Amino acid sequence: MNAKTKAKPISRAALSGEADPRLVALSVSIQDDGALYEEDIRGSQAHVSMLAAQGIVPKAAARRIVAALDQVCDEFAAGKIAFDPSLEDVHTHVERRLGELVGKDAGYLHAGRSRNDQVALDERLFIVRGCDRCDGALVRLMQALLAQAKAHEKTLLPGYTHLQRAQPVSLAHHLLAYVEMLGRDRERFAEVRRRAAVSPLGSGALAGTTLPLDRERTARALGLAGVTQNSLDAVSDRDSAIELSFACALASVHLSRLGEEVVLWTTREFGFMTLDDAFATGSSLMPQKKNSDVAELSRGRAARAIGDLVSLLAMVKNLPLAYNRDLQEDKRPLLDGPRALVLTLDALAGAVETATFHAEVMRAALGDGEALATDAAEYLVEKGVPFREAHEAVGKAAAFSTRAGRPLARLTAAEWASFHPRFGADVLRRFDPAESLRRRELPGAPGPKQVKAQLARWSKALRGGR
Repeated sequence: MNAKTKAKPISRAALSGEADPRLVALSVSIQDDGALYEEDIRGSQAHVSMLAAQGIVPKAAARRIVAALDQVCDEFAAGKIAFDPSLEDVHTHVERRLGELVGKDAGYLHAGRSRNDQVALDERLFIVRGCDRCDGALVRLMQALLAQAKAHEKTLLPGYTHLQRAQPVSLAHHLLAYVEMLGRDRERFAEVRRRAAVSPLGSGALAGTTLPLDRERTARALGLAGVTQNSLDAVSDRDSAIELSFACALASVHLSRLGEEVVLWTTREFGFMTLDDAFATGSSLMPQKKNSDVAELSRGRAARAIGDLVSLLAMVKNLPLAYNRDLQEDKRPLLDGPRALVLTLDALAGAVETATFHAEVMRAALGDGEALATDAAEYLVEKGVPFREAHEAVGKAAAFSTRAGRPLARLTAAEWASFHPRFGADVLRRFDPAESLRRRELPGAPGPKQVKAQLARWSKALRGGR
């Protein structure tokens, strides 16, 4: 940008004098919305091309504007556009630089358009691109989890409730639980993208324009599915921004849950897994430490994502129609969400795909029968005993086991029979974790056939992943 150019915000065209510096300092948004330069320029190129096709501006001028905007985009990408606070926002920066390149022809660009519908378009284009980026990163983490699940199809470990050892599952089944969560996240981002992919251009400041615009042509040029149907709503609607923020927040919560398990599993107390050194950090004081910072940062990022969502919801909760300047403050949480989520997803994907899982430690954590107490109760149910009665009988066996200092799997057939007459000697065969899983083949259960089917299903679903 020409440093000698006297900058005066276009929004003061009907006002006298210059804005007070304190108002300028409060109003300036280029430090945030400057990140939308690519979307802003794409929208302007589609808009001016449509204006030319409609005979509203000369075609030669439109061609010069489109070509010059390509240069402006390159200059933004190269960091050659100096941000000037007096120019307020990205739209003004683009238009001022365009004027330096094509002169008065730049004045054609704003016909039939307000900064209100312009910024609404910029955000929708960003949301569409953000959803695509998040989807690609989700796929990468899902593929990393799936690869480890395939490698550990037969690795057994305790499943937990209340962070207490509960029942045996396979590591594959456990990892696939996160694949399911991330799969739902992909569906949410697809829905956000679908609703965001409509063009608000042509809504003007709030009431459209008298110029004969072809809104559908502009939308098609931008790869959008259609146009908004109410100009008041179009310029003030931030639903898609909030939905994107929600999708990022919930995905971040899923990553936080995964991160928490990585933190636990990499401790010596658990010892279930070891992170590759490339995805761990040391201590500034204690040379023996190996910290799972990638997982801890995943938990911390979730708090940030939740804060972004709450910020956007609070911002719009009491705004009258149509546009209000409050909405300028939506840029930081909107832009932050996809960027932070993609960084977190990719870091976790690297950590998962390079991690070492310790199958022998996991198998040892199953203990000697405690995780199979429910199997013993279901043994009685199969023999016609009401479940509550069966539950009570196995509870007595567990209490006896604790007093005797012998695990459930080491109790004798006679001892089992003393807790309930329906216990036969074959109850001892129920204390084999692998056999327990083979008996759990209901849809969604951790039985080997079910797990194999889920591995195949997700392999097929992710085969065309980004």
